[in-house]
Amino acid sequence: MKGLAAFVMRGRFQALMVAVAGAGSLLFCWISAAVIALVTLRKGAGAGAWLLAWALLPSGALLYAYGDSGPLTLLVGTTLLAAVLRSSVNLPLALLACVPVGALTGLGLTAFGGAYLEQIVAAFGQFLGAMEQQLSQGGEAVVLARPDAMQVAGMLGAGTAASSALCLLLARYWQAALYNPGGFGQEFRALYYPPVVTAGLALGAIGLASAGPEYRTWAMIAVLPLAFAGLALVHAHAAWRGRGRGWLAGFYVAWAFFDPVKLLVVFAAIADSWFKFRQRWSGRPGTDVSERETDEDR
Repeated sequence: MKGLAAFVMRGRFQALMVAVAGAGSLLFCWISAAVIALVTLRKGAGAGAWLLAWALLPSGALLYAYGDSGPLTLLVGTTLLAAVLRSSVNLPLALLACVPVGALTGLGLTAFGGAYLEQIVAAFGQFLGAMEQQLSQGGEAVVLARPDAMQVAGMLGAGTAASSALCLLLARYWQAALYNPGGFGQEFRALYYPPVVTAGLALGAIGLASAGPEYRTWAMIAVLPLAFAGLALVHAHAAWRGRGRGWLAGFYVAWAFFDPVKLLVVFAAIADSWFKFRQRWSGRPGTDVSERETDEDR
């Protein structure tokens, strides 16, 4: 992947070729988004906007032909996050911007993508119906809950927000690998939100989840920055303990398959806002373990 980043940064034509090639593909649009973000971070919002304008042509064609807005919203969302990071040089603020990106994506789908949402709801219904038949073969009837259009819009909004944030992090990793080796690891491990921001995100998520089942998927959008802050805390703890990539790989396997681990990560981020675990681990006021170099930085 570092080789791809180096190829992209050789010139405008190389960046344009990669950005446009992946923009019209459901499988590879994330590469285009990360490339546009890298150019934005390195050369400015103008250069990134120029690439985005060309990449919107194939992604817009995909939207027109199939009604799928996923690649287009991912490209735009990632570019906006990169522009925030470029202007602020503040990774927590840039990741926090994924909340309005996800919310606007979901609201846009509810306003203009009714037919597309109904197609997805129908696809979910067919899939869950097939699962019900398989699970009911033992004799007892099984009925699975079907998501409605509002829930699907929330899921797609959360997916766009998460994907945009991940593409931004990939672009930031590329930038550090090319121009500041080891810098991304230190920056990510220091990711932290103050108590006011953490409380606002947590209360927003609780409020949405309490508003009814159709809004619970929307609550995931508010939780995303806390999830990234919690993962950063895990990396900082691994650095403090001197644990390598193997331990982190095992953690991510558990995080991917077990929902309680996801909740613990979010709760850890909330607790870290008040207790500042990194500074406690370092044992030295004003410093934290995010400054340590680990195997992932080398």
